[in-house]
Amino acid sequence: MIETTVVLLATGLGLGWLPWAPGTFGSLIGLPLAWWLMGLSPRRRVVTLAILLTFAVPLCHWASRWLGGGDLSQIVADEYLAFPVAVLGLALARRPWVLGAAFVLYRLFDIAKLPPIGQLEAIGGGLGIVLDDLVAALYAWALLAIGIALWRRR
Repeated sequence: MIETTVVLLATGLGLGWLPWAPGTFGSLIGLPLAWWLMGLSPRRRVVTLAILLTFAVPLCHWASRWLGGGDLSQIVADEYLAFPVAVLGLALARRPWVLGAAFVLYRLFDIAKLPPIGQLEAIGGGLGIVLDDLVAALYAWALLAIGIALWRRR
């Protein structure tokens, strides 16, 4: 029962089993999660996100072990639980174009594996699985924050 539940959550309710772009489809769960988090106070948003990311580490770790090891494409909990970081604290985050841009940038950074994203996967276990997506979300956040600041100045 526990193994089934962990695998179900880790695979994004089965989206991770899709044959094409499972990480992108799994990341879609992060959109309503980010939207919901934006409705919380800034402090609750950060605390809730920290709890979710902390929960993601053992979730991804055990799912990985039970499914064969490594950062398997079927495991997408790291994607959908890290995505909200890409819009954390951005004033315009509730605008659809910002949320869409955050999603596209997040996926691009996660796929491209710019340094140190690729190296973080080498840590192994749930921590490595989650850290690479967390850094991809931070890269997306930084690029969006700069873009929004420049847009506001014009």
